[in-house]
Amino acid sequence: MNDADYKNMSAFSCGVDELDNFFRREVRECVEHHYLSAYCAVLNSGELVAAFALMNDALMIADETAKEDFIDDLKIEIDSEEIVSFFDRQSAYPAINISHLGVQSEYQHKGIGTAIVDLVAGTFSIYNQAGCQFITVDAINCSETIKFYHSNGFSIQTQKDIYSPTRRMYRIL
Repeated sequence: MNDADYKNMSAFSCGVDELDNFFRREVRECVEHHYLSAYCAVLNSGELVAAFALMNDALMIADETAKEDFIDDLKIEIDSEEIVSFFDRQSAYPAINISHLGVQSEYQHKGIGTAIVDLVAGTFSIYNQAGCQFITVDAINCSETIKFYHSNGFSIQTQKDIYSPTRRMYRIL
């Protein structure tokens, strides 16, 4: 992001106070301290339509029963016993986290969020810049947000956060 992007962020509004405040007030400092990388989606006119941030992550399955369920789910999605066996031997799974994703209110429900998720997935699965097996997100715990991530191939990681402000979700790359 450049200075113009940060300036455009001052008027960012996706309709979710937590996201709006992050992009307006906190994102620059997070980028400067290498906590995450932030990106803007803009029209040819320079108008900001979406913003998102990425950070390194790891998908961790601490409970042995939860790990067995996780591996069983992977067997359905991955048609390779060798790969599933590799997953079974790991205790942490490298991931990229979409830490924040917001689309300007007037551009919502036009496929922009899905295009960003697809861009992230494509970037980390095609270019092999780093070991990355999953995309993770701590989705705001509201039906519209959870539905969005489900429709983009994400699964809920645990039921322990059902009443939390966010739900941990993941997608296989």
